[in-house]
Amino acid sequence: MHVIGTVGLPGSGKGEAATVAREDGIPVVTMGDVVRQETADRGLDPAKDHGTVAQALREENGPAAIAERSLPMIEDRLEAHDTVLVDGIRSDIEVDAFEERFGDAFTLISIEAPFEVRAERVDERGRDAGEADGGEGLAARDERERGFGMDDAMDRADVVVENTDSLEAFHERIRSIVRTGTDDGKHAEAEADP
Repeated sequence: MHVIGTVGLPGSGKGEAATVAREDGIPVVTMGDVVRQETADRGLDPAKDHGTVAQALREENGPAAIAERSLPMIEDRLEAHDTVLVDGIRSDIEVDAFEERFGDAFTLISIEAPFEVRAERVDERGRDAGEADGGEGLAARDERERGFGMDDAMDRADVVVENTDSLEAFHERIRSIVRTGTDDGKHAEAEADP
């Protein structure tokens, strides 16, 4: 059994990491889906109200609410698979919930990229409502996510992946991590440095 969690600011590459896992036949539990479902259940617009509902869930049910709602989904997938990827951890309290449930079988990957790179990616995706559309801009999203404790979660990562190279290089690095549970790319980069 292996549960791999990803943490990172918007546009860092968490969705791409999930794509790599799916391509390798690894099921993905997306914590944002818990929020999207709750947003729809409340009759709100997921594009505009996602952040508000995420905050409300944490205020109403505690800071680990979204992680706790995802645990049964993860355990269900572990019945038929050896590895599950959890997309979109937002706080150190959520990390605590996964470490408490899965112990040493839990690996946290922090996916990181500079603001300018992430802003360009978010703009290219075109699906995120920007400030001009009445939604949140990237800086506001970053601030909200950091308010959940994302920086603390990122600091606790077992593996840090700097997603500033090509998409192919990023995919290969993530593929190596999800297949082996270790970061072979990290060692290769260290050897290349003088």
